[in-house]
Amino acid sequence: MLYNFDYSILNFIQDHMRCGLLDAIVPKITMLGNWGLLWIAVSAILMLKKKSRKIGITLIAGLLMGLIIGNGILKNLVARPRPCWGDIPFERLIANPTDYSFPSGHTLSSFIAAITLYRADKRPGIAALVLAALIAFSRLYLYVHYPSDVLGAIALAFIIAYAANRWVYKKL
Repeated sequence: MLYNFDYSILNFIQDHMRCGLLDAIVPKITMLGNWGLLWIAVSAILMLKKKSRKIGITLIAGLLMGLIIGNGILKNLVARPRPCWGDIPFERLIANPTDYSFPSGHTLSSFIAAITLYRADKRPGIAALVLAALIAFSRLYLYVHYPSDVLGAIALAFIIAYAANRWVYKKL
């Protein structure tokens, strides 16, 4: 059942949305999520000012929790192969990732950051949520994650962002 759901969405994207413009743009969008560097940079900038330091610390704490739980534990525990590891009837736009599929690390870190930023200030939070959604979509467009990988990462991001927020504000 989940298998059919995942592939029906991935194939819909490939059959109905794939075009030269998106083929050029989407790999650049996905690069914004590589290694969480964008969100680490945002954390560092927030920590520079005393007024936003707790938000920066919360964001870094959430990203670290996401790295440990998502990439360190769940990816290896679930060990789900990526959709792009099989034969695909279209051109690959990025190199095949070598780690497992569930959960999407790009989506997880992006939504942890976006949720944290939204809780702190709605205006930049909305922009971050839009960017997180674009990064999540890019993982589907590029055929490197299943929709359930992305949805699972979003759900986990809410839990981690909440836990990081509670932990930081309790300790500081």
